[in-house]
Amino acid sequence: MMNIKQQEIISKVPEVTLVFWIIKILATTLGETAGDALSMSMNLGYLVSTGIFAAIFAVAVVVQILSKKFHPVVYWTTIIATTTVGTTLADFADRSLGIGYAGGAIILFALLIASLMMWSQTLGSVAVDTVSSPKSEGFYWVTIMFSQTLGTALGDWTADTAGLGYSGGAVVFGTLLAVIALAYYRTKISHTVLFWAAFILTRPLGAVVGDFLDKPILKGGLAISRYSASLSILAIIALFIFIFSHKAAKRRI
Repeated sequence: MMNIKQQEIISKVPEVTLVFWIIKILATTLGETAGDALSMSMNLGYLVSTGIFAAIFAVAVVVQILSKKFHPVVYWTTIIATTTVGTTLADFADRSLGIGYAGGAIILFALLIASLMMWSQTLGSVAVDTVSSPKSEGFYWVTIMFSQTLGTALGDWTADTAGLGYSGGAVVFGTLLAVIALAYYRTKISHTVLFWAAFILTRPLGAVVGDFLDKPILKGGLAISRYSASLSILAIIALFIFIFSHKAAKRRI
C-alpha cells in the first residue's frame, strides 16, 4: 500500500481561536472610536478621514502581502486599518451621500457576496487557512474591507434607525454571535460560512460598543473622550498580541 506523505501549508493569517475573536472585537471597537476621533473630534470630515485611513490601509496591506510569513503585529495593524476606514467610509456613504444606513448596508452586502463568489470561483475556497498567496490575500483583504464597512452600517442602523440604542444593539449582535458559536459546535453547518458570518457580526458589535463609549450621555453613551477610549483599547490590543502566542493557520494537503 502506497504511503502518501501529507504536506502542511502555512497561511498568512492567524489561527482562529478565542484570542483571535477577542482582539477582533477590540479592533472593531477601536475602529469606531478612532474613526470618529478623526472625522468628528478633529473635524476633518468623513471624506478626508476616509482618504487618510485608506492610505494607511493600503500601506499596511502591501507590507502584509510582501511579508514572507505571518506576523501578528502586521496582521492586526492591517485589521485595525480596515476598521477605521470602514467606519469613515460607511459614515460618508450613509450621511454625506444620503444613501442611508439601510441603502448603504444593501449595497455593501451585495459587494461582499460578490467578493466572496469571485474569490471562491477563482481559487476554489474562501477558507482562511487557504490564504497563503498574494492573490488569495488580495481577495481576503478586499472581502474584509467590505465586511468591516457593512458592519459599521449595520451597527448604526440597529442603534439609530431601529431605535435599539447602543446597549440594545450590543445585545442583538452579541446574541447572534453566541448563536453562531453554538452552531459551530452543535451543527454540521460549514465552518467557513460560520467564520465569515461571525467575522461580519463582530464589526457592528464593535461599532455599537464604540459609540456607547464615546457618545454623549443624553444619547445613551458614556461620553468618554474618543482619544482616551482609542488609546486604552489600543493598549489592551497590544497586551493581547504580545502576551498570548499567535500561530498561523495551517492546512494539510
